[in-house]
Amino acid sequence: MTCSTLEASFHAASALWYQLIEQRDQGSVFLTPQWQETWWDHYGGDSKELLLLAVGDESAPLGLAPMVREGDTLSFLGSTDLFDYHDFILGHVLPADFYPTLASCLSKQPWQILYLESIPEDSTALQHLPDRFRADGYTVVIEQEDVVPGLPLPASWDHFLESLRKKDRHELRRKLRRLGDAGVYRLVHATPQSLDEDLDLFLDLMGESRDEKRDFLVPHREAFLRAVASCMQTAGYLRLSFLELDGQRVAGVICFDYAGNRFLYNSGYRVSFRQYSVGLMLKALCIQEAIELGLTYFDFLRGAEPYKYHLGAQNRSLYRMVVRR
Repeated sequence: MTCSTLEASFHAASALWYQLIEQRDQGSVFLTPQWQETWWDHYGGDSKELLLLAVGDESAPLGLAPMVREGDTLSFLGSTDLFDYHDFILGHVLPADFYPTLASCLSKQPWQILYLESIPEDSTALQHLPDRFRADGYTVVIEQEDVVPGLPLPASWDHFLESLRKKDRHELRRKLRRLGDAGVYRLVHATPQSLDEDLDLFLDLMGESRDEKRDFLVPHREAFLRAVASCMQTAGYLRLSFLELDGQRVAGVICFDYAGNRFLYNSGYRVSFRQYSVGLMLKALCIQEAIELGLTYFDFLRGAEPYKYHLGAQNRSLYRMVVRR
């Protein structure tokens, strides 16, 4: 078994990429070619070299390794500020068949450091690659990078409420009643026609809600967020939602619905409505909607913010693997 380097463009790799993720139904929106191409369009080039490796026989690859080479380091596309998950793209193949071929393929590439971030705890890469690289005489270090809280979604909102700790259930119900007492509220969504205007509002809410988020929105990242939102809207994955209170949009959240999962990517709210917990209430309403849509998992993504656990989240881990020759 061998590997081949696809033409250094997403156009050349997209057909294979779609075929592979459909075979395994890999459930991360960050592994889609749309997400990764958008990142490359905004952050690629200069000292970075795109390396799209088809792993296995050229006529029927086992999987895909989308990589970037910069200097003597080989890594996944994207970094932790914009990607919450990374992994290799496997087709309908046993991991025990894929990873030896991948390791051999990567060993033939010029690098001194293989830097693999944000690998989810259930990734088969963590099970198969370290021993393979160590057998080749490489040094492998694996460490926990972060947590990604989330929760399996039950069949109904009532079941969700019953799953919460007693104190959290009481607080959520109390805050929803208080929000109702403040006025008529509802969940509203961006449409393809309103997307640009709605993104303006969302980014304004995001920057207002926390200093760290305002600092995050440097021009390059804002341009990426606008581009990826537009791309995901076209693909049917975007869920840009607002909490509207008496006709005024007081909180916003950007989610992506993909492969049965809802990924909560970022959020913001009007500080003047903080007393109504509008940010938290919007997230609760997004969980309720996801349940009604029949989605199976709500992923709060990277970070251990307390509100996630008040809404029933349990931790899963992300790992970083660093291989040195």
